[in-house]
Amino acid sequence: MSNHALRVLAPVPGTARPLDSVPDPVFSQSMVGPGVAVHPETGTEGADDPQEARSPIDGTVVKLHPHAYVVMSPDGVRGVLVHLGIDTVELAGEGFALLVDQGAEVSAGTPVVRWSPGRVAALGRSPAVPVVALDAAPDALTGPADGAVGHGDPLFTWG
Repeated sequence: MSNHALRVLAPVPGTARPLDSVPDPVFSQSMVGPGVAVHPETGTEGADDPQEARSPIDGTVVKLHPHAYVVMSPDGVRGVLVHLGIDTVELAGEGFALLVDQGAEVSAGTPVVRWSPGRVAALGRSPAVPVVALDAAPDALTGPADGAVGHGDPLFTWG
């Protein structure tokens, strides 16, 4: 395993909270790994509030869906999952636009998906954004953010 710390940045602006704040047991019980959930502002009900979800780390986009993506660190050892909303796979891509291709090399802060948290909420889904260190040990993360974060603010350090 890599021995250098990986800084994971906020892919979306909002309020950082522990993963157990997410209304989904896969995330709230850290089944896929530890992390932080960002709860975006959604504005007025049903408002179209498009925003960019950005890469949380430098690396390669190894999985890319309208509602979720995984960026693998340059050493190929650590993957970070960004999941845009809860149960949003059921929306079949509605309201999401891919901004890069799977396999793309990205830098932290590169826009990956355009989406609307307000629209997700209006469609009856939680717009919470789990940011997960895939398959990491529960104690592998330090300094998890708690409170307001902007694009690119540190969420946690892995390693």
